[in-house]
Amino acid sequence: MKVLKFGGKSLANGKGIHTVVDIIKNKVERGERITVVLSARGNSTDELEAILEKAAKNESYQQQLQAFKEYQLADFSNVDVEEEFKTLEKLFEGVSLLGDYSKRIKDQVLSQGEVISAKLVTQLLKEENVNAHFTDSRELIITDGQFGDAQPLDKLSKENVTDHFKKYNGSTVNVVTGFIASNAKNETTTLGRNGSNYTASLLANYLDAEELQNFTHVNGIYTANPDLVPDAKKIEKLSFTEANELAYFGANILHAKTIIPLIEKNIPLRILNTFDQNSEGTLITSESSKKGIKSLSVLENVSLINLEGRGLLGKVGVDARIFKALAYKNISVSIISQGSSERGIGLVVEAEQASLAKTILEQEFEADFDKKDVSHITVEKNVSVISIIGQDLSTFHKPYNALIKNQITPILFNNTVTGKNVSLVVRKDQLHKALNVIHGGIFGIAKKINLAIFGHGLVGGTLIDQILKSAKGIEKRKKIDLNIFAVANSKKVLLNKDGVDNEWQSTLEKEGVSYAIEDVIRYADENHLENLIAIDNTASAVFTENYINLVAHGFDLVSSNKVANTLSFDFYKELRATLEENQKQYLYETNVGAGLPLIDTIKLLHLSGENITRIKGVFSGSLSYLFNTFSAEERPFSEVLQEAIDKGYTEPDPREDLCGNDVGRKLLILARELDLSNEFTDVNIDNLIPENLREGDADEFLKKLEELNSVYNKVKSDQKPDHVLRYIGDLHGDLSQEKGILDVKLVSVPSGSALGQVKGSDSIFEIYTESYGDQPIVIQGAGAGAAVTARGVFGDVLRLAEKG
Repeated sequence: MKVLKFGGKSLANGKGIHTVVDIIKNKVERGERITVVLSARGNSTDELEAILEKAAKNESYQQQLQAFKEYQLADFSNVDVEEEFKTLEKLFEGVSLLGDYSKRIKDQVLSQGEVISAKLVTQLLKEENVNAHFTDSRELIITDGQFGDAQPLDKLSKENVTDHFKKYNGSTVNVVTGFIASNAKNETTTLGRNGSNYTASLLANYLDAEELQNFTHVNGIYTANPDLVPDAKKIEKLSFTEANELAYFGANILHAKTIIPLIEKNIPLRILNTFDQNSEGTLITSESSKKGIKSLSVLENVSLINLEGRGLLGKVGVDARIFKALAYKNISVSIISQGSSERGIGLVVEAEQASLAKTILEQEFEADFDKKDVSHITVEKNVSVISIIGQDLSTFHKPYNALIKNQITPILFNNTVTGKNVSLVVRKDQLHKALNVIHGGIFGIAKKINLAIFGHGLVGGTLIDQILKSAKGIEKRKKIDLNIFAVANSKKVLLNKDGVDNEWQSTLEKEGVSYAIEDVIRYADENHLENLIAIDNTASAVFTENYINLVAHGFDLVSSNKVANTLSFDFYKELRATLEENQKQYLYETNVGAGLPLIDTIKLLHLSGENITRIKGVFSGSLSYLFNTFSAEERPFSEVLQEAIDKGYTEPDPREDLCGNDVGRKLLILARELDLSNEFTDVNIDNLIPENLREGDADEFLKKLEELNSVYNKVKSDQKPDHVLRYIGDLHGDLSQEKGILDVKLVSVPSGSALGQVKGSDSIFEIYTESYGDQPIVIQGAGAGAAVTARGVFGDVLRLAEKG
C-alpha cells in the first residue's frame, strides 16, 4: 500500500485537478494499491477563513461565498456538494448574527474545503471507471478536544482506520479528507495548518504503508525557498532527522508533525511534483545522508519577545516560570536565547500570539517589576527566523561574517543541542537579502557580486567590457558571479538587477534615466542585492561626496578617481572612520600606479612595522613618455608633446598633466598611506607650464606649443653628460613625524640609474626602508593607458570579491 497526498495547488481548477486524476488512474491501471489524501482545493482554506472574518464583522460576504461555490463546482456538474454549501451558509449566517465565532465553529467552516475536494475527486475517478470511495477522515481520526490544532488519539484512530480498510480494500481507492478529524463528542476538529500531510502520515503509519508520496507544485525540497533564492538547488535525499528540523523551522512543504509517524514505522517519504512526472523528487528515509548543511528554512509569521532585567541574573527557575505561564495558554516557543551580563531572554512565538504572550509574562513577573528585577518586556513584530539545517558551529563564522559584511546583524541566534543546526532572527525587511547571502556562501554556488559602475569613459567603458568578457571564466574558476547592475554617467543611469549585457552603451542611451545616488541605493535595497561594490571611474570631486553615503548603505568602494584621497585630511579621516564603522573596504590601487601593485606593497610594508624612509619615482605615464622621448631623441619639445597628445597619453588639455597637480595628488596619496597628515597645499609642485601659457582655453594653448621649445631646450642642454630628464615625485624627510616633505619636480638623473633607464610610458617607484638601507624596492611597469588602469580596477574588484 502506498499513500498519496495531494496539496491545494495540485488540486486547483484546470490542469491541476485533471493531472491528479490521471496520476491516480495510471497507478491503479499499473496494479498499485493506493490510498489518496487530499487538501482543500486551490486557496479554499484561505477563502473560507476570509469569509468567516467578514461574517464576524457583519460585513457583506455573499458575493465572496458565491465566488467560492462557483470555483468549487466549475464545470463539474455531476458532483453533489449541496450539503456542504448549506452547512457553510448556516454557519456564516450564525456568525454574522453573533458578531464572533469560536475555534469550534472555525473548524467546522474550514473542514468543508477538504470534504468538497474529496467528494469531487471521488466523482471524477468514478467517471474514469476507477473504483473510488469517498472517505471522511472525521470517522477515522479521533482527537482530543482542542480545536484548531487537535492531537490524535492513536489507539482509537488506528482501530478505526484498520476496520475501515478491512471493509474497503483490494481494488478500492479510498479518497480521504486531509486536515480534519473529530473528537469524542463527534465534533469536527482540525490538525493545524498543513495538517493534511499529518493525516497522510498517520494513515501510512496505521496501514504499514511502503511509502508516502507527497505531491506538490515543486520538484522536491530545496536548499532554500526558490521563490526567495533563485539559485536554490533540489536536495535528492534527506534523513528523517533533517526533514524534521526543516519542518519544525518552517519548510512549508512539510508539517512539523508529519515525520514522527513515519519514523516509528520506517516509512519512506517522497516529495514529488504533480506537474513534472519525470522528476524523482526528494526522498526522505531513516538513512543518514552525507554530512553538511542541507537547507535553509524560514519562519515568517513570528514575533520576538525580549524579557530583560539585571535582577534576574543568577536566579533559579526563571525559564521554568516563562514556559509554565505560556504553556497554560497554549503558546508554543519555537526559539529561546539567553544573555548573561544583563540577564536577557529572547523568545520567538507565533505573531498572532505575541500580544497575549507579553500580557501573560507581565502578569507572571509583576512582583519582579516592582522589585526592579525585571526592567521591561518588549515585542518585536517585524522579524523572521532563518534556520541553517546541518550548520556546525565550527564553521558558522562563514555565513555570520557574510551577513555582517552585508550590514545584516542578527538580532538573536541559537543552536540545537547537537550543534548541527543554527537559527537566526533577522529583521523581516532583511530576510530576502539574508537568505541569498547565506545561501550563496555555503552551498558552493557562485558568490554573486553586484557592481555599480559610475563613469564609463575610456577607463570605465574598458572596465565594463573587460568584466563582461571575463565573467563566465571567473565564475567557473573562482566561483564568483560578477553582476553589473548599474552603469551611470553624470546624467543618466541604467539599472538592471540581472546585469547589463554587451549592448550596455546603446541601452543606456535609450533607456537610461536621470538619477541621484539615493536612487541606486534604493534600487539595490528593493531588489535585495548582496555584496555591493561601487566603482568610481570618474575624475569628479563632486561624485566623491557620495562615498560616505554609499559606504553607510552597504557598498564597498573601488576607485580610479584620485580626488577622494587628496581632499582635506578631515574628509580623509571621516571616510576611513565610516569604512571601519560599517566594516567596508575602499581599494584604489590605480590611484597612483595604474595597474602596478604599489599601494598594496606600501600598505603591507607599513602594516608589518617596516619604517619607510623615502618614496620617489616617475608617477605619470604621460610625462614619462614625454621626457623619456625628449631626452633620447633630438627633436623639439613641442613635437614630442604633440605626439604624446595624439597617442592619447595626455589629457585633451595637456596642461592638466604639465601643471604637476596629478603627480602631486598621487604623492599625497602615498603620504597618507604612511599615516602622514599632509594636505595638498603642502606639496611643492614644479609647474612645467610657463606662466604666460597657463591661462586661456586648450585650443589657444595648443597653438602656442612651440613657445615651450626654448625653455626645455635650455633645460636639456644644461644637464651633465649622460644625464636625462625625469619628472618625479619625492616623499622624504622624517616620515615618523606628523608630516613629510612632498616635492614634485623636473630633475636630471644619470642615464644608467633606475630612473634614467625608464622607457616609453612606464612608471617607476623606488621605496626606501630602514631594513633595505640604500637599496630601494623598485616597482616598474606600464603607467598609463585605459586598458592598464581598467585592469587594475578589475583587480581591486576581484580582491574585494574574494574576501569575506
